[in-house]
Amino acid sequence: MKPLVKVMLILGSLFLLTFVIGRLLGILTVENVKHWLWLAAQIDPLWLAAMVIILLCVDLFVAVPTLTITLLSGFFLGFPIGAMAAFTGMTLAAFGGYVICRLWGEGPVAFLVRDEAERLEMKEAFQRNGPVMILLSRAAPIVPEVTACMAGVTHMPLGRYAILHCLSTLPYVLIASYAGSISSLENPKPAIYAALMLYALLWSGWYVFRRKTRLRAEG
Repeated sequence: MKPLVKVMLILGSLFLLTFVIGRLLGILTVENVKHWLWLAAQIDPLWLAAMVIILLCVDLFVAVPTLTITLLSGFFLGFPIGAMAAFTGMTLAAFGGYVICRLWGEGPVAFLVRDEAERLEMKEAFQRNGPVMILLSRAAPIVPEVTACMAGVTHMPLGRYAILHCLSTLPYVLIASYAGSISSLENPKPAIYAALMLYALLWSGWYVFRRKTRLRAEG
């Protein structure tokens, strides 16, 4: 398990670094994202849908406020169009990370984990725990991209990853975009409640997963 945690922490740190740099440079802040989506909404719904998809694709390289974009997608495009745009963007980012790391990830992993036995242990650990990690990955920023990369580098079957991604992302997108669609500037409560509910459910899932993993290790 230690090699898996090591590689995931390093990957997470790299994504976090892009987030920090983006904030320091004033790129892809929540305010900027809101402004760009508002401008696109004034032009044409197709431009707005394309902007949502592009912003969520960029999340693979620079962390963006995913939940905010999904809520605003529902607010501007309505439901279910907003959900379709957000799901498309998140899916392209996820499969982009999977494919890149499946094709070119073994070299960097071999550099980080030099012992072949430890690399095998890492793959086996992700085979055991990866599905739950993917299912709960929307609990926090960066985790979806990290799990997508780990699925690719450990050669998780594409069909299996696709199913897990859909089970993780589709409910998240549907709830958030619908909440955005019924919210307004005067009444933002549906969006706020949806965000709180999503994070409460996902973090509860992480707590149960961590508890079971700890008990299994102690047993």
